[in-house]
Amino acid sequence: MEKLTIKSWALDDRPREKLLAKGKSVLSDAELIAILIGSGNKNESAVALSKRILQSVNGNINELAKLSVEKLTEFNGIGEAKAISIITALELGKRRQLETALEKPKITCSKDVFYIMQHVIGDLAHEEFWILFLNNSNKVLAKTQISKGGLTATIVDVRLLFKKALEYASVGIIVCHNHPSGKLKPSNADKQLTEKIKEAGATLDIKLLDHLIITEKSYFSFADEGVL
Repeated sequence: MEKLTIKSWALDDRPREKLLAKGKSVLSDAELIAILIGSGNKNESAVALSKRILQSVNGNINELAKLSVEKLTEFNGIGEAKAISIITALELGKRRQLETALEKPKITCSKDVFYIMQHVIGDLAHEEFWILFLNNSNKVLAKTQISKGGLTATIVDVRLLFKKALEYASVGIIVCHNHPSGKLKPSNADKQLTEKIKEAGATLDIKLLDHLIITEKSYFSFADEGVL
């Protein structure tokens, strides 16, 4: 039996033609993935295979984006080229989200920071420490990774942090790091580092506006919790 290709389907069932006729927004996630892979296997159409792949991650696109080439090729009908196509498309979507997030005119609350940084560090398996540099209107001038650590910790050079803040002529900064464990409670080390950054900033007249601990689904704001 030959593979069930998109060209062999009834016209109304072809996602490419559906996209052309009705627009991209009407396509389901499975139909979009079906366009990427082009064909299924001997027993499944591309859409059926795509639905099965999505079901393996409970329909969660963020979880799908975490699957490796090796994991994707475990599905019958998904070879290395198709797996790479899926990974590439999801990575482009992630980068688009990042660019859109940085187009926000200014930071008005901690949720704005979470919106920007969750896509960057929320789902990492190791800790990273980032800083947002703000002007006097709380507009984001830039964001930079200061350090990258292991599963439970990262080392931050406060001198390097403020060196970059001075380079951007920042009036305020917001620092962020992730907890791969998913726990939002700040450690004693987190609290001590926050105080150290706050004191150093006061000397340079660069205000520490917040420190966020970010996980895949939520965040802890030192400012919101009154511990800054």
